[in-house]
Amino acid sequence: MLPDANTFGLVSSTDTDVSGAGSGLGTDAGAGRSAARRVTIRDIADATGVAPSTVSRALSMPDRVNHTTQERIQHAARELGYVANSQARALTSGRTRAVAVLVSDITNPFYFDVIRGTQHQLAGAGWTQLLVDTEESADAELATLSSIGTKADGVVLTASRLSDAQIARFAERIPLVVVNRRPAGVPSVLIDTPGGVEQAVQHLVSLGHRDVLYVAGPDSSWSNERRWKALVRVAKRLGVRVARIGPHAPFVDSGAAAADAAVHAGATACIAFNDLIAIGMLARLRERGVRVPEDMSIVGCDDIFGADFCNPPLTTMTSPIERAGRVAIRMLLGRLEGDPADELPGEHVTGAVALPTHLTVRESTGPAPA
Repeated sequence: MLPDANTFGLVSSTDTDVSGAGSGLGTDAGAGRSAARRVTIRDIADATGVAPSTVSRALSMPDRVNHTTQERIQHAARELGYVANSQARALTSGRTRAVAVLVSDITNPFYFDVIRGTQHQLAGAGWTQLLVDTEESADAELATLSSIGTKADGVVLTASRLSDAQIARFAERIPLVVVNRRPAGVPSVLIDTPGGVEQAVQHLVSLGHRDVLYVAGPDSSWSNERRWKALVRVAKRLGVRVARIGPHAPFVDSGAAAADAAVHAGATACIAFNDLIAIGMLARLRERGVRVPEDMSIVGCDDIFGADFCNPPLTTMTSPIERAGRVAIRMLLGRLEGDPADELPGEHVTGAVALPTHLTVRESTGPAPA
């Protein structure tokens, strides 16, 4: 289902703005004003003896108003019960102080931490998050980005299914930061899962495995190809044979077919595209009487919530997912507010920030079968 333009998110009532609603100034003033009538900047202007334009500036751009006047206006606004209205502010200033965050699948626990990171960073800066689930659909992404209009000042696009060229075209129209993509000229936050893949292969080699099967994710996933290429590179260096099965949708239900294919291939060690597929594989292998890790070792990717609750607990690549969301917002707000994003020592590279991963070893990996 394509996202409805009216369901992007809830606007926080704490946003500052140029119109509002509330009760009157004190008991006497409130008695003469209908409780249903919205308090306007003209009401505040009448109460303070300044021009409505001065009230507007004091509420939306306080640094452009004399400090004493600003305090008087803010005090009157509070006494009148003034409540901000982001739609009115957007009409007068052209700014919404909202950011749209697009995720590929809101039911995937990977995005829980991304969303938490973006929301906390935005809230700390006084901005609002508008959340859109694009349901693994490039068409839904296109529809959302095409209709974003005045609803948001910028966009964070995570694990996009669009092409680099499509993302770059939208980045020319609206401030945009991508997570887990690297289109030329577009600010990006990368989670270094190729580094995690290398650690995973080294771990499996240390356990005696010499053949590794990659359980691929969607063909449209940029991260999927990136992980496969990293696996091929490190396998060549370490003298390990690799093969690939898939593609598979990034869901638990896909793990059953992946497990059957892995058994048919005679695999003793698998690296799955993500934890959801890996968790589905564990369940199916248990049904088939294939012991993990005695008969087959399984490695996941992302270390989502629940990866350590599996049977057996899942060895996986742990990623700084919440931090990725926070960094993406810092980069975007740096553009929107005219300040350069805070540089992260040793990580800022030509418009991209790379966040390291590490392998978390649990009970789903063990020595290669004799």
